[in-house]
Amino acid sequence: MYEYIKGTLTKITAKYIVVETSGIGYMINVANPYSFTDSVNQSLQVYLHHVVREDAQLLFGFHTENEKNVFLKLISVSGIGPTTALAIIAVDDNEGLVNAIDQSDIKYLTKFPKIGKKTAQQMVLDLAGKFIEEETKVKNAGQTKSDVNEQLEEAMEALLVLGYKASELKKIRNFFDGTDDTAENYIKSALKMLMKG
Repeated sequence: MYEYIKGTLTKITAKYIVVETSGIGYMINVANPYSFTDSVNQSLQVYLHHVVREDAQLLFGFHTENEKNVFLKLISVSGIGPTTALAIIAVDDNEGLVNAIDQSDIKYLTKFPKIGKKTAQQMVLDLAGKFIEEETKVKNAGQTKSDVNEQLEEAMEALLVLGYKASELKKIRNFFDGTDDTAENYIKSALKMLMKG
């Protein structure tokens, strides 16, 4: 329902922050409220996810879209609610999380609060190979915008949505590295390659 909020950060507590806009203060649950300390009494933008329950309406906030996307993937897993997902994000190690899920590292995953062996196994089952965009961002860290083939990355993301695994798409991306084409053509070419096996 909400994509983001822009306003002034007026309060920080151990559990949430308050962002005021148009005279209304919005209570936003975040992974690490004190990571917003530098923005107190300043204007900022927080990405949002809105949860509606029988007894409450809750806002969950994130520094970036990437962080929000990780959160959304986590809460799609049976046994992981918003509070648990925030605790996982608070560790601020997306690369470690992705690697643990893709490599079925149950021991690493059970170190997170409220994540038992059964839930960790469910995380692997539901999310393995679905974090290709996070891997891409790690891979592209430090590169200038011109170094990143945005059309290719959009194509890879679309293929992920179609259900192809990250391991399959890594080979495809390597094949297209250094080329210049449209996202549409990359998708068509990649699908032909994937169908050939």
